[in-house]
Amino acid sequence: MLNPSDFINESIEDMKNTIGDKKAIIALSGGIDSSVSSVLASNAIGDNLIAVFVDHGLIREGEAEYVEDTFKDRLNFISVDASEEFLDKLEDVIDPEEKRKIIGEVFINVFERVAEDVSAEYLVQGTIAPDWIETQGNIKSHHNLALPHGLVLKIVEPIRDLYKDEVRIVGSELGLPAEIINRQPFPGPGLAVRIVGPITRKKIEICRKANAIVEDEVKREGIEDSLWQYFAVLTDTMATGVKGDMRDYGYLVVLRMVESLDAMTAQVPELPWHMIRKISQRITAEIPEVTHVSLSVSDKPPSTIEFA
Repeated sequence: MLNPSDFINESIEDMKNTIGDKKAIIALSGGIDSSVSSVLASNAIGDNLIAVFVDHGLIREGEAEYVEDTFKDRLNFISVDASEEFLDKLEDVIDPEEKRKIIGEVFINVFERVAEDVSAEYLVQGTIAPDWIETQGNIKSHHNLALPHGLVLKIVEPIRDLYKDEVRIVGSELGLPAEIINRQPFPGPGLAVRIVGPITRKKIEICRKANAIVEDEVKREGIEDSLWQYFAVLTDTMATGVKGDMRDYGYLVVLRMVESLDAMTAQVPELPWHMIRKISQRITAEIPEVTHVSLSVSDKPPSTIEFA
């Protein structure tokens, strides 16, 4: 069984010995994994850790402001708005894997520029056990990452042997806010994996609004702590509807809500039907471009948690 205090002390000591007086950077998304890794690394090397929040234009409503307000006084924190760079590259891309590849490449380019600016030699990552188990990439900590223009960063992964429930325990021991500890996971590519088909600025806006409505109603119902993830997917399917006594033609949005312990498997629970109806009513009323809302009831496996 994990002893969080022992883990924290050992992790901090290990990073002190590994990084020493060199500078390190970490991509801080505001999720539990990167938050715990950031605080651990900051406790180990202080201001020699630079925590970087990159806005790729595919984040949730209010995300940038929330992360900055939470960490600006606790970490050596910087925020980079690279949304135009990301969205220009993603415009009209359909294939999900191509979207992920583009986001990864642009992110590395942005991160490399920051690393060069601050003369970083190490990259701290919030990798956890399911990340490398699912990709069968059991790469040891402290391997090197060669960035596109020749900069080489040594990688440190302080929580790579933990599962999500264990990361939350460590986060609580570190004194992170309850909202961070219990926050639902959000994928690195952001809303790109919740938009089926080509990505446009308009579709991002629709998807962001739909996700905000889902989060609002789940929290209003008080079941957010029992769900692993809860979100909306903007499909590329168009369906006829009726709005204001007029026939309309708009998007189909799919609701996805699952329970899980570690994301290796996930189950769709029985959900309050009045909540589902309220979400559907709000989405179709508040987002003119949407005419239909449906509910995904598929477990993982055979489905994945995200859609793309």
